[in-house]
Amino acid sequence: MKHRFRSVAIVLTIFLAALWQSHTGEAFHSGSTEECQGCHTDQKGSLRGSDESSTCLRCHQAPPGTLTPTGYYIATSDDDLRKGPPSQLTPGGDFGYLKKNYVWTDREGARLSSSGERHGHNIVAIDFGYNADTTNSTAPGGIYPAGTFSCVSCHDPHGKIPNEAGAGGAYRLLGGKGYGPSSARGMAFTYDPPVAVAPRDYNRSEAITDTRVAYGKGMSEWCSNCHAPIDEDELKVHIHPVGNRARFTMNVIYHYNYYVKSGDLSGSNNTSYTSLVPFEEGIDDKIILAQHAKNDGSYRIGPDYRSTVMCLSCHRAHASAWDRMTRWSDVDFIVYKGVYPGIDNGSPPELAEGRTAAETKRAFYDRPSDRYATRQRSLCNKCHALE
Repeated sequence: MKHRFRSVAIVLTIFLAALWQSHTGEAFHSGSTEECQGCHTDQKGSLRGSDESSTCLRCHQAPPGTLTPTGYYIATSDDDLRKGPPSQLTPGGDFGYLKKNYVWTDREGARLSSSGERHGHNIVAIDFGYNADTTNSTAPGGIYPAGTFSCVSCHDPHGKIPNEAGAGGAYRLLGGKGYGPSSARGMAFTYDPPVAVAPRDYNRSEAITDTRVAYGKGMSEWCSNCHAPIDEDELKVHIHPVGNRARFTMNVIYHYNYYVKSGDLSGSNNTSYTSLVPFEEGIDDKIILAQHAKNDGSYRIGPDYRSTVMCLSCHRAHASAWDRMTRWSDVDFIVYKGVYPGIDNGSPPELAEGRTAAETKRAFYDRPSDRYATRQRSLCNKCHALE
């Protein structure tokens, strides 16, 4: 009898765990008041974490031992960061890169570094060891205070999650016009969230197929809620034009669609898309965008005359392995002699930048290096085909 009760208890425990996983992953932030106690300890609004981001990471940081990309996790635990590179591969990137510091010595003997806080948006999450940016006191080009920057600076935790067609809520719960997080009193957003749709399974390796988020319109405009106005030449913040002023020219459309790798322009419009250089499609129909948001390689069509460059064409929203949270490294060759540069394969130190080849490959979301030229130049060439 005891054995039977023990078996029932085990089954019940597994069922409840699965139910909780489903609850937190799918129903949470759905707008139901029953979700309140997941973040708050009482009706007065006291948070379960020491601050906003600490409360978010109670659910959104992967538990130790989670070495593969999984569900809604956007940060790797400290235990796992000591074993290797960040493991989560969401389109926005893994906040764990904020804790990865790289140091190397170049051929001239100069000691160089890539500090963690230069790899992304520096959220403050005291319970999880994330601290404010020590270099920028405010958002570059803006006035948002770095000392109180958190997950809810961008995301409205009380928003409603959209369904697969993008209806029912803002993209990624991003705050809309008038949104003013309590951590930056007196501020209110000017722009609404972008029109975009992500595939249901978005946290995954891209070793075989890309994860395509179908960006429609408004991403760069939304970013300017905290950063400098788009193309504000006097501030010299945005070197590259973005948004409505950066519609693809015929030359850029041609280069993007036909560029395969350095020295190879044999591609086609039907197979040209890469999530390492995403673009806005210039449409706001979420039904159509949902048909384009794929992770199985079934929709790889490139840009057309409506397409535009956006902030996320070059940067990840959360963090990346590289300075300025870019999607690829700003070095002469991102692939050298057919392999990703690493301190463990004889690559020039200025290309490896203190990383192992495995760390570099993970930063490229597990893509095999043979997708690129033996000496692959920067992916700026996807649009400009200069080299």
